[in-house]
Amino acid sequence: MPTGNHQTIAVLFVALAAALSGCGPSEPPQQAQPAPAGGTEAQPTEPEKLQIGLLMETYDVDRWARDEKHFTDKAEAEGGIVMRMVANGDQDRQNKQADSLLTQGADVLVVIPKNLNTAARIVKSAHEKKVPVVAYDRLIRDCDLDVYFTFDNEKVGYLQAKGVLEKVLEGNFILLGGAATDNNAKLLRAGQLRAIKERQAETGKEIAILAEPFLDNWDREEARRKVSNMLTRFKAQGKQVDAIVASNDSTAGGAIAALKGEGLAGKVAVSGQDAELSACQRVVEGTQTVTVYKPVRALAAAAAELAVRLAKGDKPQQAIEAMGHKVELLDNGEKKVPSVFLEPIYVTPDNMVETVIKDGWHPLEQVYANVPKDQWPAMK
Repeated sequence: MPTGNHQTIAVLFVALAAALSGCGPSEPPQQAQPAPAGGTEAQPTEPEKLQIGLLMETYDVDRWARDEKHFTDKAEAEGGIVMRMVANGDQDRQNKQADSLLTQGADVLVVIPKNLNTAARIVKSAHEKKVPVVAYDRLIRDCDLDVYFTFDNEKVGYLQAKGVLEKVLEGNFILLGGAATDNNAKLLRAGQLRAIKERQAETGKEIAILAEPFLDNWDREEARRKVSNMLTRFKAQGKQVDAIVASNDSTAGGAIAALKGEGLAGKVAVSGQDAELSACQRVVEGTQTVTVYKPVRALAAAAAELAVRLAKGDKPQQAIEAMGHKVELLDNGEKKVPSVFLEPIYVTPDNMVETVIKDGWHPLEQVYANVPKDQWPAMK
């Protein structure tokens, strides 16, 4: 048996070995745990980012890439991470993408739907996981949608027709609708018809609607073909087309291409919306009468802030009011959906500088690129 001195030496040796072991490789650090009451506090950890699922329908219309950028910038500034997917015009694909984002842990979904009816499945799937859904600039019908965030689309249609009616007091009109599956296209049409009826009542002038088709998509080439066929048909019937109330700038571009083929570009009034660069150029050149500018920076930033608030657990009406917006209620076929309608802006050559250019949407030198420089307006 070891003596007492030998025991003391052994204990000292073990203690020294334990102390020296701190100089060698160490175990991976453990995750910080909350300190016990009265003990040393743990270092604060960065809060988990909120996951914002953004379901884009397409990039086919120029504005959508801008919507995404402004939305993402604001959501990240508010403490979120944006998980984005693009359906490329396929609603079934978008529904599956929604399921994928929900599986990845999205705290809220923001949806630009392709089909206002079948996108309802996204809302059902999200609510099964207690995740709120925001419809962005396009309504989702027949479901328990949480919030709809958009511009006043009926007013957009009203401004489109009003712009054309400033140039054409009476005559033969074509109303060229957007995608039949998009509820916005129907709201635009309601606004267009309201403006026409008001003008007829005010002036007594006769406005004949020769045709009022909707398209399969918001597609320039489809619009060109359809308008070209109508122009041929009405010409054979001896009917002159005086105005085309096109529902966005892409379809306006198609209509103007068809008019150009008949030598009528600039002679027939044409409306649009979205203030696309090509459309703004046509407006100042004189082939497009009016576009309607919807400041998407404001829409995207506000929708991103709302999404973050919902992800944190705010109720829709509470969140909308906290942001300083009026709560509108829009019937989607199943419920009155809390909604926000931002104001659109009517744009002609007379206010192009004060609206689109001053807001930084497009630079003056690009809008007026096809206009002689001595005719460019001065910036105020």
